[in-house]
Amino acid sequence: MGATTNTMTSYDSWAEGTVLIVTVYAENNKKRLDRQSVVKVLNTVTQIVKWQTTNDQSEATIGNVTQGHYDVEVSAVGYITAHKEVPIIGNLNRIQVEMVLQPDPEALRLAFADGAMPPKVRKQTKHAVSALKSGNLNLAQKWLGAAYEAAPSNSDLNFLMGYLNYQQKDFDHAQTYLGKAAELNPHDVQSLTLLGRLGLQNEDYVSASSTLEKAVAADADYWMAHNLLADAYLKQRKFEGARDQAQLALETGKTGANAARLILGQAQVNLGNREDGIKTLKAFLDGSPKNPTAPQVRSLIAELETRDADSAATSSAILAHPSLTGIDPLLASPDLSFTMKPWQPPGIDESKLSVAADVTCPFDNVIEMSGNRVKELVTDVSRISAIERLEHEQMDEIGNPITKESRNYNYVASITEDKPGFLEVDEYRAAHLGLNDFPDQISSSGFAALALVFHPDMRDNFEMKCEGLGDWHGQSVWVVHFRQRDDRPARIHDYKVGAETYSVKLKGRAWITTDKFQIVRIESELVSPMKPIQLLSEHQIVEYGPVPFQKKNMELWLPKTAEIYFDFRRHRYYRRHSFDHYMLFAVDSDEKRKEPKAPPLEDKPSPLPN
Repeated sequence: MGATTNTMTSYDSWAEGTVLIVTVYAENNKKRLDRQSVVKVLNTVTQIVKWQTTNDQSEATIGNVTQGHYDVEVSAVGYITAHKEVPIIGNLNRIQVEMVLQPDPEALRLAFADGAMPPKVRKQTKHAVSALKSGNLNLAQKWLGAAYEAAPSNSDLNFLMGYLNYQQKDFDHAQTYLGKAAELNPHDVQSLTLLGRLGLQNEDYVSASSTLEKAVAADADYWMAHNLLADAYLKQRKFEGARDQAQLALETGKTGANAARLILGQAQVNLGNREDGIKTLKAFLDGSPKNPTAPQVRSLIAELETRDADSAATSSAILAHPSLTGIDPLLASPDLSFTMKPWQPPGIDESKLSVAADVTCPFDNVIEMSGNRVKELVTDVSRISAIERLEHEQMDEIGNPITKESRNYNYVASITEDKPGFLEVDEYRAAHLGLNDFPDQISSSGFAALALVFHPDMRDNFEMKCEGLGDWHGQSVWVVHFRQRDDRPARIHDYKVGAETYSVKLKGRAWITTDKFQIVRIESELVSPMKPIQLLSEHQIVEYGPVPFQKKNMELWLPKTAEIYFDFRRHRYYRRHSFDHYMLFAVDSDEKRKEPKAPPLEDKPSPLPN
């Protein structure tokens, strides 16, 4: 954000020395990489590091490279980081280095197919979900059939169709729908987990474990996926894997994951830990005394306790004994439930980011340079006006809009620093608008200020850490997490209710380009709910982009869109502010800010069509 010119092309510039040209290819060494990557050149003796990002031809040029031995490292999201030793001897003008990246099998696929539903389909889906929750499968079939016919490529609808067929015991059709849902959304943990459970029921344990491994990679906190994967490993006599996954299920599911103890106990016994296994099985019975498997578990415990501790049979595979093969962990596991997508995005700390593995982030440089960009933003924002479009929705619990409104405003912003270290953002809209001029009498503003988290005068109020090298629309970015410090004042965001002002503590994440250190996206949410004003949640997403001003021959990075989801006074709201038709003007230091002249706007809200 905030560069008044577009001249910075790299971390490093040069005037002399060897020029290193690095070309990055995909795995077959014939096709250049389809995304931006980061090149790090390390002098192995002096430990001096040079950075550069690749251009649209997947090339990076690094100059002023002196004689020595260098480690060239290339990183990109979704690929394994590659290294190559490059000696530079003598005064060579130019050295070509080719690097080949291999796909990272552990990386999540970034594709996500058709997540949107038309309004009519959303209503049909809402009715279907209500029917499923009440157990009315026939009514659910009616509504889901109509919705699916209109949107057969929607991953949520395919999951719901799979879940419905699963409840109807039509496992073949359930597997077909769930397989399609997992294909459309490769990290939908619900589809993958239920698909894995079907594999267990069909005794296809290899396929089940493969699917469930994807499920735990998609959401490491979903205990049921760990539990079913432990079951799949147990059936394949992979006892160490079964033990480890069962322990993860207990760690993530807490008391609700008691069923995992049945797997853990059997795995421990088969690994030779008879006493620990008996304790675990007894703990399972204590937590679930009426479980359908309880009689079999009691019999197993009695048999284990009567065996001779020194017997060779104790250290052999217990499950091979005929009397012990009937304890199926699936019988102990609760039925899988489902949840629709929440009405707001996942929390900052709940999101599973895809970042390149084993890449060192130049944290100090990223924070310093991005702070410089934000300082430029303070100047840039005070030089522009724009047309602002506001879209406002009140939503139900699964994201269906109850009401819709849209309004346009003439917009001007001003950022001032009356006191050193204290920045103030003022936003003006044509005419002096009161709360009655905003939908639901709620005024929202200050989106340009969100990036001030990284301003040198503000950033010490936050704990920051670089989470790694990410990807944003094919461009490499550093992903930085921030959180308001408890020992510092919250000065970025507040709510005004009546005559009272309530400061809000924020945490969030920013996507910062690796070449020019521009903030292209920033998200934030509340550190904790604000119960005194009934503000239970708030999630902001602001995106920035370059805006050219041809007459002035310059380019500014400015807010393009700002979305906000908030649960306020027992209502759920969604707002989207978009800014276009930017105009640049000069303001002398002694000139007083004036609001722009504009034709009168309609005072009444204009509802959007359904």
